[in-house]
Amino acid sequence: MSPLTDVEREYVIQVAKAMCVADKTAPKAKGVDNIVSAVLLGEELNELAKKMEELAKRPEWGFFKRDADNVRGSTAVVLVGMKVTGIYNVNCGGCGYKSCKEFREAKREGEVVFPGPYCILDVMNLGIAIGSAVKIASENCVDNRVMYSIGVAAKLLGLLDADVIVGIPLSASSKSIYFDRKWPK
Repeated sequence: MSPLTDVEREYVIQVAKAMCVADKTAPKAKGVDNIVSAVLLGEELNELAKKMEELAKRPEWGFFKRDADNVRGSTAVVLVGMKVTGIYNVNCGGCGYKSCKEFREAKREGEVVFPGPYCILDVMNLGIAIGSAVKIASENCVDNRVMYSIGVAAKLLGLLDADVIVGIPLSASSKSIYFDRKWPK
């Protein structure tokens, strides 16, 4: 696989920036903006991949190693995160509580990366934002994949001020490195 030209690399970075605009302008429940994003480049990708490899030592997270290899092969990674608000006052029970008041009073702590509970409307905002971002990548012919593993590592490294984070690595090559997770020869 030949390396990207400067023009190709710069284009992927511009698409990453456009993805951050897309997740910012994506529709949100009751207009509540609880979405944040960032673009990682260069050495930041290596730092992220190293953390993912460290986390891959947990038996249930062995796939983090494979995903770390994808991060290293990427030009950029877009982080999309959600902040818990629970301010909608719809009392739908989607969070597991009878009221939004009970949800807001719930403790979010423990030895987990993403301690819930989460308001279903906040989570829906995240899903819509991710969809808007990957649509931009796809429409601009930039290979991408939504990865939970990147979000875990980014959260533990403090790379984005968010309660839940996912990562979207970006690549432009003759064969998508994210499709079958095998590198072309």
